Amino acid sequence: MPPDRARIDETRPWIDRARADLRAAAVDLGVDPPLTEDALFHCQQAAEKALKAFLTWHDRPFRKTHNLVELGGQCAEVGPALEPLLQRAAKLTDYATVYRYPGVTAAPTSEETAADRKLAEELVAAIVGALPPEVGSPADQEPT
Repeated sequence: MPPDRARIDETRPWIDRARADLRAAAVDLGVDPPLTEDALFHCQQAAEKALKAFLTWHDRPFRKTHNLVELGGQCAEVGPALEPLLQRAAKLTDYATVYRYPGVTAAPTSEETAADRKLAEELVAAIVGALPPEVGSPADQEPT
């Protein structure tokens, strides 16, 4: 039985936004000098939106939060195999706010930022892989 169209339409925008945040992080790292703080914000946002996609697909309510520990815990209840990756990705939580204001902390290095971008990409890919193909593919490229 194919997945529910309404659920696909509710979940897919979260994945689309997660991918857009990963693209934004790549752009931020591609400029000279790299915009590492902004890139890390987008890494956190990509992870957050992927987790919210997973919860949306599984009809699990979530509150408005940037806390990846909280969201990851909810995701682990549904998909326990994701737990090790969710625990590693929890460190991205602070990037929702830590670099948003001046003078709070030293800027991260490009190397640190690239590693955290890779972690965010890994998480988004794992979430997409845990969802039906119809959810992870763009509407105009749905599997038949």
